[in-house]
Amino acid sequence: MKEIWILDDDASIRFVLEKALAREKLPTRSFVQSKEVLQALRDVEPTRQPLALVSDIRMPGGSGLDLLATIKIEFPLLPVIIMTAFSDLDSAVSAFQGGAFEYLPKPFDVPRAVELIQRAISHSEREVPSERLVSSTPEMMGQAPAMQDVFRAIGRLSQSNVNVLITGESGTGKELVARALHKHSPRINGAFVAINAAAIPKDLLESELFGHERGAFTGAQAMRRGRFEQAEGGTLFLDEIGDMPLELQTRLLRVLSDGHFYRVGGTSAIKANVRVIAATHQDLERRVQQGEFREDLFHRLNVIRLRLPALRERRLDVPMLTQHFLQLSAKQLGVEVKRISQSAQELLANFSFPGNVRQLENICHWLMVMAPAQLIESKDLPPEVCGSPSPNQTAQPSIVAQSANWETSVQALTVELMQAQTPHVWSELSKRFETAMIQAALLHTGGRKVEAATMLGMGRNTMTRKIQELGLE
Repeated sequence: MKEIWILDDDASIRFVLEKALAREKLPTRSFVQSKEVLQALRDVEPTRQPLALVSDIRMPGGSGLDLLATIKIEFPLLPVIIMTAFSDLDSAVSAFQGGAFEYLPKPFDVPRAVELIQRAISHSEREVPSERLVSSTPEMMGQAPAMQDVFRAIGRLSQSNVNVLITGESGTGKELVARALHKHSPRINGAFVAINAAAIPKDLLESELFGHERGAFTGAQAMRRGRFEQAEGGTLFLDEIGDMPLELQTRLLRVLSDGHFYRVGGTSAIKANVRVIAATHQDLERRVQQGEFREDLFHRLNVIRLRLPALRERRLDVPMLTQHFLQLSAKQLGVEVKRISQSAQELLANFSFPGNVRQLENICHWLMVMAPAQLIESKDLPPEVCGSPSPNQTAQPSIVAQSANWETSVQALTVELMQAQTPHVWSELSKRFETAMIQAALLHTGGRKVEAATMLGMGRNTMTRKIQELGLE
């Protein structure tokens, strides 16, 4: 039988709930820290997911509300009961806004707590996962640390109306993140309207955004509402914002500044109650420096920035995503899902995926059609994966080949420093080694410190401190 999970750093609370639920023949599993619950949720099989989670709100090592925000994104069907003190009204409100099933005030009446948990169980058993939601948001799956950062950010922004700028390479799932931000926002009942600034001719983009009046230009035979009006009360997603013409950037800035706009050919101001989420794969700071993007508009859009990791930065997720896309493709084709061998999976995991998650999805669909047997072998993978190595794969052997004797070089340098009676040889070599590593990492990431720190396995603050200590500013 599925369990009721209890999270509280107070042993007495855990004991009382465990005994009360045991009398109702309800099995339990208890945790002390929120990170243990998240890890257990990610590790357990879907058929063994808990029926409900009862969580304290204030604990060392992690807030119950932060945990709730993450659960609502990764495990939206799991009912969460938040325990909070009577005096903590703000926490209770936050719990409801964050999607809690109910909150349980402390000190609580035990029969009341059991009755509340039983209601949560009934709710859990009635809920059926939405196949449409699962199949439409594959990029939102992920256990890699880089994706967990994205999930946490979505959770923190769930009750906010601030503008968000999403950056990342093509195919990383920027629109899916925008849809998640809308879904978990107070604007959920409003429309989500998306427009790609790079896909619409420049002379039509203004009308698409702001609409037009009848007779505003040749062919305008009727009044037309633009995307801003269509998104009234909801969210407008401006994809590839970096490709927006400068003259339209000025109009967009005015809307974001005073909340009003005019249809093309119109004379009456229209109030816009819209949250704007923008996305780009371009370096907007560089475009600002080059005079191709308005600096004031950039700052209006860049209130909160979310950077989506490339798939090569989250290789841990490749096997899970591969299985998901194979199942999805099999369902679309009406055939039995194929399995993938370990060797083929390793090749996929080591591929650079210049097209990111979108490219992996296409590869999985190709495999379901083209692989001759039910077991996909390495030889069945498309040529770009198994035929020609990726840029990253070709670069690494050449570096290794040039530095094959690096241990000998370090030994020789050590002896040289010692013969020169250099003081603190260990510190000197360590400094040179750290300098070389950090410079190489920053070169590889184009100067992006956070990304370089992640790839080196160190924290952002540590990277900043090292750069200052080593004089690499």
